[in-house]
Amino acid sequence: QVQLVESGGGLVQAGGSLRLSCAASGSSFSSSFGMGWYRQAPGKQRELVATISSGGSTNYEDSVKGRFTISRDNVHNTVALQMNSLKPEDTAVYYCNSYYGFRVYWGQGTQVTVSS
Repeated sequence: QVQLVESGGGLVQAGGSLRLSCAASGSSFSSSFGMGWYRQAPGKQRELVATISSGGSTNYEDSVKGRFTISRDNVHNTVALQMNSLKPEDTAVYYCNSYYGFRVYWGQGTQVTVSS
């Protein structure tokens, strides 16, 4: 099994920054896992924000390109999401995700609220 614990959410004004972190643990986890961040706003479906492969290749949802940066630390089994120039539409619960083949794991989520 894999456990994912997010931290770093909170309330920020538009234009501000937040950094989310996710710590992975469990006997099944390794640096071979891809990792990512998803978000779910009220009344909307969960959507991909960014992913990073085991080799470090990244992928971003169009609306966050140039504002968000995903990174990982394979020594400490963590993934981070640096969010700059935040907008009210970025308000959502952000979920950490880890995947390998058909195995997918989720964290419990952390709230990000951006005020206008």
